[in-house]
Amino acid sequence: MLHGEVFQRFTADSPVSVMVQTLLENALPPTIVDSLFDEHAESQYTRTLLFSDVVQLMSVVVCRIRPSINSAIKKMGPTLGVTRKAVYDKINRVETGTSAALVRRSNSALREVIDELGSAHAPWLEGYRVKILDGSHLPGTEHRIKPLRFIRAGALPGQALVVFDPRRMLIEDVVLCEDGHSQERSMTEDILALVRPGDLWIDDRNFCTTSLLFGIDGRGGCFVTRQHGTTLTWEAVGKRASRGRCETGEVFEQTLRLTNPEGEIFLVRRITVELDEATRDGDRAIHILTNLPAKVADAITVADLYRRRWTLETAFQELEAALHGEINALGYPKAALFAFALALVAYNVLSTVKAALRSVHGEAASDDKISGSDLAEEVSGTHRGMMIAIPEDEWVVFQEMSPQELCLHLKTLAAAVRLAEFRKQRRGPKKPRPQKQSGAKIKHVATARLLKEQKEQKEQKKQKAKSSTREK
Repeated sequence: MLHGEVFQRFTADSPVSVMVQTLLENALPPTIVDSLFDEHAESQYTRTLLFSDVVQLMSVVVCRIRPSINSAIKKMGPTLGVTRKAVYDKINRVETGTSAALVRRSNSALREVIDELGSAHAPWLEGYRVKILDGSHLPGTEHRIKPLRFIRAGALPGQALVVFDPRRMLIEDVVLCEDGHSQERSMTEDILALVRPGDLWIDDRNFCTTSLLFGIDGRGGCFVTRQHGTTLTWEAVGKRASRGRCETGEVFEQTLRLTNPEGEIFLVRRITVELDEATRDGDRAIHILTNLPAKVADAITVADLYRRRWTLETAFQELEAALHGEINALGYPKAALFAFALALVAYNVLSTVKAALRSVHGEAASDDKISGSDLAEEVSGTHRGMMIAIPEDEWVVFQEMSPQELCLHLKTLAAAVRLAEFRKQRRGPKKPRPQKQSGAKIKHVATARLLKEQKEQKEQKKQKAKSSTREK
């Protein structure tokens, strides 16, 4: 594989940027993106503007390479060959099935790469494919489109249910919903369509419904979910037994008998954790339901599995900090969900970069030590110049690479990464907020005077301390 001198310089000076573009070329080459559009689009069609060009345009916005869609259109205008309105029309009508297909494709391609790198994490529970399920409501958008101009209420463009693979740290699938007010449990059928025998689904109490629990079990899957107070019909069977302690409190176990409207009966284990410290909602105990056999996972193991579901919450936080997936200028639900789906794709690419770093640098590049936002910032700062300097034909070679060939290239790049540039900065424990004086009477203060007063107070304390020491 031959590359020019400029490519080699970027490889040496910004290997992370080269890794990201390499993975995008391999996971979502234009031919694959256009074929996904042809397969999943229902009412949209291709006339002049290719879907792969739209994906490329939105990707540079989501990855903060360009500040806005308008800026990206100005840059790519000659390539697109259509009007600005045509581009926006295409974005506003991208169907949710097409957006979700992009996420699934990125997962299927990149999981092979991570497996080949040998840097997937250890299984959470041997013999099961663990999937963490959680919802994300997109925040309110600007009131640009006509129906929103006459209301003050926040305009919610939609929501997404995200399926996360904690072994590979990849977003595996997503269920997109244009109705931002609908309940997460209204998408039960879409979730059940994803369940396979041998799956272990871990989720919060919003998903603890009769239809979902019976449905997962009926499809040969297992679940670990927090019990909701009102969504199940159940009765206790036998006495509650103590099972010892976990990291957060005392653990107890009891059997519950669940029933559904058809009169079917389903026995589950209820694991109760009496917490040492209350949750942020004030709960002193949480109840976790599971159909895992006790010989596979005891009560303490089940409690630990549920606690580790926060891995996905951490992923959401990193996604929000590193990427621009929630574009508040996109009022149309399809457009907003399309942008969010591309942010999930970008997150998968960054996770694969981290996997390559782990494969070379080991523990020094573990997930809790490498900052995803720093990686994203490196890409956004370098990408424009890199794509201008390096000819397009030098990237095409990566589109047909096998996972084995790609891994060798990624490891070479990862070895050139200076980890110190991307280390997370640990912050100390949060301090309580001090009580502030009212600004009703004194509107402004001079910062220099306050600093001077603070310095004088410190000097006075030092003098008092010296005086008391002398007296002793």
